[in-house]
Amino acid sequence: MKVDLRGKVVLITGASSGIGAKVAVLLAEKGAVPVLTARSVDKMSELAASITGEHAIYGMDVRSDEQVERVLSQALARYGKIDVLLNNAGYGEFVPFTEAPIAHFQEMMDVNYMGTVRCTRAVLPSMLSSGQGHIVNVASMAGKMATAKSTAYSATKHAVLGFTNALRQDLRGTGVAVSAVNPGPIDTPFFNRADPGGQYVRNIGWFMMSPDKVAKAIVSVIERRRPELDLPWAASVGVKFMQLFPRIGSALFGGFTNRK
Repeated sequence: MKVDLRGKVVLITGASSGIGAKVAVLLAEKGAVPVLTARSVDKMSELAASITGEHAIYGMDVRSDEQVERVLSQALARYGKIDVLLNNAGYGEFVPFTEAPIAHFQEMMDVNYMGTVRCTRAVLPSMLSSGQGHIVNVASMAGKMATAKSTAYSATKHAVLGFTNALRQDLRGTGVAVSAVNPGPIDTPFFNRADPGGQYVRNIGWFMMSPDKVAKAIVSVIERRRPELDLPWAASVGVKFMQLFPRIGSALFGGFTNRK
C-alpha cells in the first residue's frame, strides 16, 4: 500500500545538489513538504526556484552536533512533525589505502556515518512519541561489495548498512520504519571529488545511472516503506553472487569493479 505523500514533511540532508536536490523536487510535485538541509545555502536557494509549494531551507553541517540539534528543533517547531528523514549527505574519495592518511578515514566516517547517526538521534524522539515516521538512509552498493581505492568509503557505507539493519530491529513495533537505498554509480557531482581525474567515470560511464532514475526509486521507497532497495538490478545480482561465491565472483567481476 502506497503512502500518500501530500502534506508529509520530509527532511533531506545533502540537498544542495545531486540526488538530494532531485528528490526534493519530486517530493514537492507529489504534495510533500521538502525540508532541505546542506552546508551551501546559496545552492539550495537556487534549487528552491524549481520547487513548487511549501518548503524550507536550513544551512546544516551533519558533522556538527550543535547544528543538527538546532536545525531539527527548528524544523519540528515550524511544522510540528517530521514524517520522513532522508539521510543523504555523504561523499567519497578514491585513494589507495597506502596513500590515505588517517584523516581521510576519520573525516569520511564523520560525514557519511556519524552524520546519519546524529540526524537520526535528533529526529527519532519525535517520531517515537507520535508512533509513526520513516528513516531512509542512502548507503551504497559499496557497502555490500567493496572495491579497490575505496577502503574508507566502503567502510562508511558498510557502517551505514549495519546501523540501518540494527536500527530496524530496535524500532520494530514502534510505527517507525527504517529503509536503506543502495545505489551503484550515479552520474552526479559526487565524482567531481571522488574521481577528479575522470578515469573511473570513463571506464564505467556506460553503467552509471541517471540521478532522475535513482531519485524516483528513493521516492518509491518512501511511498512503499520498502526496507531495502539495491540499484541497479544487475549490480544487486552481482553482489549476491559475490557474497555466495567470493572466490569465483572476484575472478569474474574483480577486473570490472576495480577500474579506478
